[in-house]
Amino acid sequence: MWLLKLLARLPFSFLYLFSDFLFFVSYRIVAYRKKLVRQNIRNSLPHLSEKEQLSIERDFYKNLCDYAVETLKLTGITKAEMQKRMKFTNPELMEKYTSNSQSVIILSSHTFNWEWLLVAGSISFPAPIDFVYQSVKNAFFNLFILNARSRFGAYPVKRNDLAREIIKRKGVVRAIAVVADQYPGHGNDKRHYTTFLGQRTAFFYGSQQMATLMQAPVLYAVIEKVKRGHYLCTFNLISEPPYNKTDTFVIDNYAKAVEQAIYQQPSGWLWSHNRWKKRNPDDSPASSK
Repeated sequence: MWLLKLLARLPFSFLYLFSDFLFFVSYRIVAYRKKLVRQNIRNSLPHLSEKEQLSIERDFYKNLCDYAVETLKLTGITKAEMQKRMKFTNPELMEKYTSNSQSVIILSSHTFNWEWLLVAGSISFPAPIDFVYQSVKNAFFNLFILNARSRFGAYPVKRNDLAREIIKRKGVVRAIAVVADQYPGHGNDKRHYTTFLGQRTAFFYGSQQMATLMQAPVLYAVIEKVKRGHYLCTFNLISEPPYNKTDTFVIDNYAKAVEQAIYQQPSGWLWSHNRWKKRNPDDSPASSK
């Protein structure tokens, strides 16, 4: 851990040189998940030419390597530099609710750099921020990423403890941040199917359940890469209460919002994730729609 903290103190100019080296290794030599990435881009963006798809593929790997060094930098970056590199265009949309004692849900996606969104939000948001996370098997990586995410005060909530935490901290006005576009493959999680990038796609039902339990407005955080090491976040309102237990429109609206963000900046999404490993709505006993 101390070595990573030492590396995090290196200037961005050096870290991006290392990112360039990582790109050469991961894309040109190792071909990290290249077959999956190419398949996902081809299936999701069939209207583009092969040349355009390959350009997106190449830029994706560059962004992925930048993501790696930018996430490493989180343990050494200052508040001032974080605010300089991740800006928010309309924080007043969130403040509209929190100033009236209304908590909000912020849904994001695996769009670069989603880690910076959380850390910058811890500094800039008009209310405290909780983030929902799923532990991974590597204990060292778990510790590193939790320390990085919570460095400026964000409060970690395990996904399995989310309902309990919502009830326990009901009186605390806050923003709860969730990245909810990954494949819902843990155990028997209830899921909802909708059309996403032209494909039948499963989403966690938990974002809808969370909105219903909290009766809170839901914002989608659109992240745009302006240039290397600089990002812009814009909040879009995708749903407001009241909700009932049979609703699914939070998930449907979220899927459309993520899709639109991908169309606007396709190389910024995590194409290396095996998002469509199962397509049959009956692939799980807990399938919903």
